[in-house]
Amino acid sequence: MSKKSRLRQREQAPKRSRLHQVAIVGAGPAGLGCAVALKEFGVRDITILDRHEVGASFRRWPQEMRFITPSFTANAFGLLDLNAIVPNTSPAYTLDREHPSGVAYAQYLDNIVHHFALQVKSGIDVCGVTVEDDGTFTLTTTDRPVRARHLIWAAGEFQYPDRDPFAGAESCCHSSEVRTWQDLEGDRFTVIGGYESAADAAISLVQLGKDVTVLARYASWKREDPDPSISLSPFSRERLEWADSVGSLDLVDEVDITSVRVDGDTWVAQASDGREWASETRPILATGFKGSLNHLDGLIEYDEGGAPVVTEEADESTLVPGLFISGPALEHRGVNFCFIYKFRQRFAIVADAIAQRLGKDTTEAVEAHRAAGMYLDDLSCCVESCAC
Repeated sequence: MSKKSRLRQREQAPKRSRLHQVAIVGAGPAGLGCAVALKEFGVRDITILDRHEVGASFRRWPQEMRFITPSFTANAFGLLDLNAIVPNTSPAYTLDREHPSGVAYAQYLDNIVHHFALQVKSGIDVCGVTVEDDGTFTLTTTDRPVRARHLIWAAGEFQYPDRDPFAGAESCCHSSEVRTWQDLEGDRFTVIGGYESAADAAISLVQLGKDVTVLARYASWKREDPDPSISLSPFSRERLEWADSVGSLDLVDEVDITSVRVDGDTWVAQASDGREWASETRPILATGFKGSLNHLDGLIEYDEGGAPVVTEEADESTLVPGLFISGPALEHRGVNFCFIYKFRQRFAIVADAIAQRLGKDTTEAVEAHRAAGMYLDDLSCCVESCAC
């Protein structure tokens, strides 16, 4: 083969994509929080991918929905805003809101991206993840492949609702599909579910003058547990009490809905004990979210309860080194890290592990994040308890 032919062949050969130090899937609070932590730990080569835009899930919240965790500007006294994802920032200060809307919080996330000069590639959907023989990750996307030495999965849950919890669920409306409760026509509604999404749907509908029946397996509004992962938050309890006092709300617990069928112009929800409830409008599903971890099929181990198994040291997959989980799917010792103020305390843990593997001295960064209350490495304290 002539020198000219070899040169032509080399020019025509497909180029391998650049190998990044870290790829992050998801430009929500978990993904952006990890990205900022990585930069503060000395890691600069970071690419962030999102199939929509920064804060996409929050932008798709119902218009009436608000954060159940309050924001407050107490940073100067060593108390980081509960909804902040980066030390020395505060949604309360930025947005002038105690319980921000989803759109408002997305603006706070936009500010984080611009202030810390994060490289976010929007409109890119990750279709699959492959682990190469040398341990690097190749992400198949709707654009070009992305390669990285480390992968942080922070794709969240809101955009992955559980639409089929029982037979006939396809005839219902999942709460995540609603952009504003004002769009729903009718005077009487049935909400299936008993946690925060169900409470928010019921409250929003009662505020619009609707009659609402809530069918719940467990009465979260009766539970006396300080952990809002188990019982309703005070913000929801207070508003639910108001909705109940109006006389337009019927809370029914110990109901295990097994099917919904359409009977003419009526939807009929049936429970496992044979009881039935007829609804003149499409029942609203507030049955939670499946999450996005199914994209990591075979790369993540799960426990008997279906929670992802990760290392306590770095929230890393027990099956694939270099693959980290961040966000509401995170769980340790039976404690769910589903709120921002919980899972944000692990951003620096992940960043520290990656930075050390890249040869960085992380001593100062660890101490700074620990002082800010964002370096939770002692999981023995992860038990909620209140004396009164």
